[in-house]
Amino acid sequence: MNTGFPATLELRSRLEVAAAAGAYALLALPLTLACVLVVAFGSVLGLVLLPLWVGLPMLISTAEATWRYAHLERRLANRLLRTRIPPLPRPRPPRGISAARLRGVVGGEGFSRAAALLLFKLPVSLVGAAVSVVALALVAVPLLLAFVGLTGLSGPTYVGPFELGPLTGLALALLAVPAAVVSLAVLGGLAAAFRRFMRSLLTVPAAGAGPVREMLAESLGDRSLSIAYWLPERELFVDERGTPVEMPAPGSGRAWTSVDRGGGRVAGIIHDTDLDAGPDLVQAAAAGAALALDNERLKADLRARLEELRASRARIVEAGDEARRRLERDLHDGAQQQLVALALDLRLLKRKASSDPETAVLIERASEKLAAALDDLRELARGIHPTILTHRGLGPAVEAATDRVPLETETEIDLEERYPPAVEATGYFVVTEALTNIAKYAHASRARVRVTRERDDVVVEVVDDGIGGADPRGGSGLRGLIDRLATVEGELTIDSPPGQGTRIVARIPGRPVRSHLDGGGGGPAAAAASAQERI
Repeated sequence: MNTGFPATLELRSRLEVAAAAGAYALLALPLTLACVLVVAFGSVLGLVLLPLWVGLPMLISTAEATWRYAHLERRLANRLLRTRIPPLPRPRPPRGISAARLRGVVGGEGFSRAAALLLFKLPVSLVGAAVSVVALALVAVPLLLAFVGLTGLSGPTYVGPFELGPLTGLALALLAVPAAVVSLAVLGGLAAAFRRFMRSLLTVPAAGAGPVREMLAESLGDRSLSIAYWLPERELFVDERGTPVEMPAPGSGRAWTSVDRGGGRVAGIIHDTDLDAGPDLVQAAAAGAALALDNERLKADLRARLEELRASRARIVEAGDEARRRLERDLHDGAQQQLVALALDLRLLKRKASSDPETAVLIERASEKLAAALDDLRELARGIHPTILTHRGLGPAVEAATDRVPLETETEIDLEERYPPAVEATGYFVVTEALTNIAKYAHASRARVRVTRERDDVVVEVVDDGIGGADPRGGSGLRGLIDRLATVEGELTIDSPPGQGTRIVARIPGRPVRSHLDGGGGGPAAAAASAQERI
């Protein structure tokens, strides 16, 4: 049997690995040195100039340079060492020059790994370059001396006590063979060490990666491998969380292999196009994991259905809020304005009928009834959706709501930004429903309302000194608040021991947004809204 061909392939593979390791060591050193100097200089200068504001854009640029360095190192390692490191998860910071952008650039595990690579790569690169040079010299020096000795191009030359001649040159040429074997082994070990080092720093564990994905990634040698589960009813792929997945297109550097079981597609394995295992081994591994993948697919299908249910419930609540806003506008701009105009007409009629006491009395009674109806209509409009909430935001709307409560109420609002309409509406109705319950059932003498921001949550807290014993199952409206908070991924905590008052805390996820009406809550639009609320 001819074994020369496999041996030739093995030698060629070792030569490629050794050449790649040497090239990587020699290329990574200047790249790392240049980036260390740039980042160190930019960081120090940015911190020094930070009080003058000009340091802020320098720090942002330095942080982004660290990201770009990690990206280049990852591509270089993937190209030469075949490490197959997936891209680092990079956050999406806000635009512009701001502290929020700097926090966005440096936030997350991805940047910490990029910074760690920049910190530790320089000494590793120095050692790798030195080892590569020694390994190459171990072969190059004997070959060069052997060439000189065999050709006699130079004058008398000595290698130690031996004169360099044809016999010495032949001996050195033969010595270069074991030296080459040692060099290949050293460079192969260097390549493996580089791969482990780069993977340990730049590979972020996949969130929620299950044992099936880990098993396939380990057996196929592709740590960036991922699994997309096929949902035949909807004809789409989803990940473990039930989120739709777009399969890689040709030429993207990624490929996917279908996993079939029982005559139907179960999942797709997304892997590196240059996977060493080859399509046959991928198919074999997929077939072995088909049953486990089918079970995971059923779980992913359930999660996708739950996500659709949550999204549809949120859409229903948002549609209800929009209908409430529209009804409030119709009442304010239609019936309420007409009643206000009618009240003005009655005042004018009363002045003209001042000479007729009986007519004046009738007009006065009609005016009082009209004023009562107008108050009822305003209260109804506020209960549907207050104008001040739409125009000025959650803080002013809560203050206006607490002013109407018939008991002593302390209000603390630490909220300057505007938030999405669903977040503001949820926070407002938490306050109004809690205050309504206090006024009707709590027998309290005092209440305290606190609205603050904690990280990415709006926190609404309502406390009273009443009789306690509030129970969401008692039909007090708290059950509805729990359901409403669930639509925005919020949570409601109720602490109401009998005889010790009630404390309600709502946490509503939401980030600030810029007001599209008045740029943040002030100006003519806000003043008009406040005036409308007082009419």
